[in-house]
Amino acid sequence: MTELIDLQNRLLADIAEASDEAAIEAVRVAALGKKGSVSELLKTLGSMTPEERQTRGAAINALKTVVTDAITARKSELKDAAITARLKAETLDVTLPVRSSPAERGRIHPISQIVDEITAIFADLGFSIAEGPDIETDYYNFTALNFPEGHPAREMHDTFFFNPDEKGERKVLRTHTSPVQVRTMEAQEPPIRIVIPGKTYRQDSDATHSPMFHQVEGLVIDKKAHVGNLRWVLEEFCKAFFEVPSVTMRFRPSFFPFTEPSFEVDIQCDRSGGQVKFGEGNDWMEILGCGMVHPNVLRSGGLDPDEYQGFAWGMGLDRIAMLKYGMPDLRDFFNADVRWMNHYGFRPLDMPTLFGGLSA
Repeated sequence: MTELIDLQNRLLADIAEASDEAAIEAVRVAALGKKGSVSELLKTLGSMTPEERQTRGAAINALKTVVTDAITARKSELKDAAITARLKAETLDVTLPVRSSPAERGRIHPISQIVDEITAIFADLGFSIAEGPDIETDYYNFTALNFPEGHPAREMHDTFFFNPDEKGERKVLRTHTSPVQVRTMEAQEPPIRIVIPGKTYRQDSDATHSPMFHQVEGLVIDKKAHVGNLRWVLEEFCKAFFEVPSVTMRFRPSFFPFTEPSFEVDIQCDRSGGQVKFGEGNDWMEILGCGMVHPNVLRSGGLDPDEYQGFAWGMGLDRIAMLKYGMPDLRDFFNADVRWMNHYGFRPLDMPTLFGGLSA
């Protein structure tokens, strides 16, 4: 029986030394496989006498049981150790927040938001959106809008001029969106009710001015338009845009080449706190210019000023965005700072509506 004890001790030592599941499987095959050391002993049971089976046979079966139990226990230990090591190597911190989707992380630029808000307001009032080219001729940008020769706005310090073409004519980056008014009158029969949002360009740059900025203009042309209509449209716009129940406005006489009479429009506000509040208070803030369309501009658009009349207004989109949402510096609009966008931007799926709130 000594050889059985020695074999058992060797196998148990091999089992104990097995460092992974592959090693313990090799020990199992070597001991209990088809040609394993214990299996070879079991094959001798058939040739034993009954007396030998009771002694040596019992010892061989006991050896098999001990080895089998030891291999099973070691396999379980190695499996648990492998799982523990894998979990340690593949640690996942489930306390981290789930990363939001691109639709949730993205932001709409405030200018795009303001354009959508203005579109929603004026569409409800029966206006349509009109657009025109950023690069304009001198005729549409100045002459057709009743700018006389030698007007300061034609000078180099205000306007971006292109080099002369083969005809000697110099195109410009439009200094306002007003050329679209003339282009619309040429292409469309009255009545006309349009708003014109777009980019404009002037040589100016500081905290409240930018070489490229955004404007929106409105134009109404028919046979009976008058200043009372103009005032009502502007009041309805300001109430909806600033989301207040009422506004008080005052019209001050002014001068624009393309309107006559011309007005600067102030809106009542309260500057006593840390922000400007509209529809209350005792202060005033100028927000736009407007007036009745000049007869010369109607003629440039191919309309008879004895038959048609109209009114127009214009304002800076960047400026009214700063007033509504408390943005201190115009230059931030163009810096492409992700932190600024995350703070002032709007969620892409929150489209402004009059029934749901423009900036809800």
